[in-house]
Amino acid sequence: MGSATSALLGFLHWLLRKRTPVSRGTWPGAPSARRIRTISFSCLCPASWHFTVPSVSLCLRQRLVLLGLLIGICVLLLVAISNLWHWKTDSRDRQFERYLARYRALEATDTENPALSYGVVVDCGSSGSRVFVYFWPPHNGNPHDLLDIRQMRDHSSEPVVKKIKPGISTLARTPEKASDYMKPLLSFAAAYVPKAKHKETPLYILCTAGMRLLPDWQQSAILEDLVRDVPLEFDFLFSESHAEVISGKQEGVYAWIGINFVLGRFDHEEEEDALVSVTLAGQEEPLVRKRTVGILDMGGASLQIAYEVSSSTLFSSPQQEETAKSLLADFNLGCDAQHTKHGYRVYVNTFLGFGGNFARQRYEELVRNRTITHNRSPALCCQIGVNPEVPVLDPCLPAGLEDVMDQSGQSLHVRGQGDWEACAEQLRPLLAGDNSSQASLSNTYQAPIDFTNSEFYGFSEFYYCTDDVLRLGGPYQSPTFRRAAQDYCGLSWSVLTQRFRDKLYSPHADLHRVKYQCFKSAWMHQVLHEGFHFPKDYSGLRTAQLVYDREVQWTLGAILYKTRFLPLRDIRQESIRQAHSHWLRLSFVYNHYLFFGCILVVTLAIGLYLLRLRRIHQQQLHPASLDLLWLEVVPSPAQEPGS
Repeated sequence: MGSATSALLGFLHWLLRKRTPVSRGTWPGAPSARRIRTISFSCLCPASWHFTVPSVSLCLRQRLVLLGLLIGICVLLLVAISNLWHWKTDSRDRQFERYLARYRALEATDTENPALSYGVVVDCGSSGSRVFVYFWPPHNGNPHDLLDIRQMRDHSSEPVVKKIKPGISTLARTPEKASDYMKPLLSFAAAYVPKAKHKETPLYILCTAGMRLLPDWQQSAILEDLVRDVPLEFDFLFSESHAEVISGKQEGVYAWIGINFVLGRFDHEEEEDALVSVTLAGQEEPLVRKRTVGILDMGGASLQIAYEVSSSTLFSSPQQEETAKSLLADFNLGCDAQHTKHGYRVYVNTFLGFGGNFARQRYEELVRNRTITHNRSPALCCQIGVNPEVPVLDPCLPAGLEDVMDQSGQSLHVRGQGDWEACAEQLRPLLAGDNSSQASLSNTYQAPIDFTNSEFYGFSEFYYCTDDVLRLGGPYQSPTFRRAAQDYCGLSWSVLTQRFRDKLYSPHADLHRVKYQCFKSAWMHQVLHEGFHFPKDYSGLRTAQLVYDREVQWTLGAILYKTRFLPLRDIRQESIRQAHSHWLRLSFVYNHYLFFGCILVVTLAIGLYLLRLRRIHQQQLHPASLDLLWLEVVPSPAQEPGS
């Protein structure tokens, strides 16, 4: 850039000053020959950037035209450099603001700010209900950006959340008490949301597992009482569509939205992150955007997986296609359905009975059935498991641990072996489910995963298994986890309890965790690699409990989805402001291709102009050469006869 600028300045200096021409081929009495001049340009960098332009006499108009072209190039270059600098600065500023927002999300919410908006979500679970209060500043006006929704925090910077027990499903026989049940939660939220904002604050009451088990008429009775009575006491924006029983599929989608929103995967402006090519339904050209993360969540009773499907898939049979339709969710998070930048297709599946505690119950039932079958053999001299002297050997319990399994009123004495490999092998049949459940990790449809370009987060039991006693939370590596689990299982029960008393494990670990860690680590490993078919060398899984020091709830994804159309008002206002902005900003800042187009046009114009000058110069040289030839042939007067 410096050498090119030097050449342009040299050319301008030549145009603006008068030079004394150098005569060639003149002699006394000869006709005045055309004066020929050459101008050389050279750049400081490559030695090959040297060229010579023959000079002719330029009139004032030609000088002004050429000067204008050069000034135009200089202006375009300056504007391009300026906008490139601003683009890089804006990118750094956006990244800095994103990191800063993560820390601001942990600060106390400024309820004195009149520009903030609020939302309330009640999670009605099986064991209890929790209320969450969220807030967000005005939308920035960019139709490709989502609302910046954050969980509200009190003056002590603690999350504004309240939980009550039992679950709302216990009101199945007394649905008229549903609004009274909800009153403590809504009163708590109303105390934190500014009074002036109540009428414009949406309230969503979303019920999950406990309510799903009730008959439809009981669900409807509870929801009808809420819709009828809640608006009588609270001024929140609440209607019939704001109270519902969501499916496991919806809950999984909301959880997927929440984690990806917190990680910034819906912000498609940064290009340094990993990208993925996504083919959306009805579109031929793939869309390249940030790679989203999948989630794995194992609770005590159920197991869930959710991840984005990046391309359309082929099905082996109509039955498989029908099954896939119930497991695939297509939705658009954008405020305008015509903008497909936030269109997603997510595979979501929930497996009841595959949680850590339920899997242990199923395993104990399997051991009991095998023992009963074994004891029925007439060739045995004594039965096993009936007394502590001849216990059932359990490879999934720590070595030396003696325990009693109570199944269907029958007691079975067991003794731990601490053999992790044998434990994992015995758990393999449990992946197929049982006769009373349709869930199966072995036979269910699973959308394809690109393990070479994917990322997953494991929550709940995935984190507890890796971190509570093994201290391996974070990036998951199968060989490392496997060795640590084997070493743990190989330790005797007395050593493990002594380490627990010495507080060598996580503060969250209790004796129940120490006792069943061997089983749960083997179960987690089987689910991940044999059930979901993750490769043993897969390095894209991270186990976590908090993301950026905060717990991510599915309720965040729910309010993001429910309020996705709210930014339309701010976008319209922003578009009106942009209509009155300076034309240079519209022309150059938002269309970088215009820079290169203008530079190319001006460069071609200069090139054509120089070619025209060269052609004029050649035409002027031709008569001059004829004059020189005539002078050589015609004799001088001194040589004439008779002189």
